[in-house]
Amino acid sequence: MVELQKQQLINKMKNIKRKIDPNKPKVKIPIGKEYIAVKEIVRKNKLHTICQSGMCPNVAECWGNGTATFMILGDICTRSCKFCSVKTGKPLPVDNTEPQKLAHSIKLMRLKHCVITSVDRDDLSDGGSEIWAETVFEIRKKNKGITIETLIPDFQFNKNQLNKIIKVKPDIVSHNLETVERLSKQVRVQARYNRSLEVLKYLSDNGIKTKSGIMLGLGETHEEILKTMDDLLSVNCKIITIGQYLQPTKQNLPVEKFYNEEEFLLLKKEAKAKGFKFVESGALVRSSYHAEKHV
Repeated sequence: MVELQKQQLINKMKNIKRKIDPNKPKVKIPIGKEYIAVKEIVRKNKLHTICQSGMCPNVAECWGNGTATFMILGDICTRSCKFCSVKTGKPLPVDNTEPQKLAHSIKLMRLKHCVITSVDRDDLSDGGSEIWAETVFEIRKKNKGITIETLIPDFQFNKNQLNKIIKVKPDIVSHNLETVERLSKQVRVQARYNRSLEVLKYLSDNGIKTKSGIMLGLGETHEEILKTMDDLLSVNCKIITIGQYLQPTKQNLPVEKFYNEEEFLLLKKEAKAKGFKFVESGALVRSSYHAEKHV
């Protein structure tokens, strides 16, 4: 009887292994002195990072290298994108001292390049653009020679709000399409594919270097990916990141496909051939992955 149960358990484990897609990327476990040091600075200064809130698979590598992507304006988003694990609901009041605190923390970390993002704050009359602009200003003020990338929401294509970002001139302004046009409404419920393209075009027309990213594995076709590249190039966006979508929780959209290394390499070659100046393409690539190179 015991032998029978043992054999049944072995067979069950074999079946489980068969269900695991061999292309599913392996994520490093966060360890190391540098990782712990960054985590302590984030904890002590009560900072929010998309590395944690977004369950980024590169947190071990990036924090281990002493870098992080900071999330301003709280950690509760007014939108409910189906791919994202950031909390949705009614955000807390804005912390007007956040720009100064974040600038000081970045100085403690001795960063040469930093990435700033935020939750969507559709509840605010200015969409949070004032805090955005002040944050960039304070970081530059306290960290001489630093380069800054801002990964911004669409601000509902409010030009007055976008102008505040343009005025402080981040080195790169990133805004992600996230997916192909056909799936956009399903993946980004309150966003619009064409509105995001308008945002990128407006930024580029005003002298800002732009960047965008997409996730794969949500049911898109190869032709749709290539069309998305063309759409980005049409608005003069020359930097693109292409990564594998990983389902963060059971409440998020399921993964339809895991892409292999050869497929990511092919897409990188195709993007380069189309005219992109910089392409990051790989299973664990995210918006801020190797961001310092994009400047």
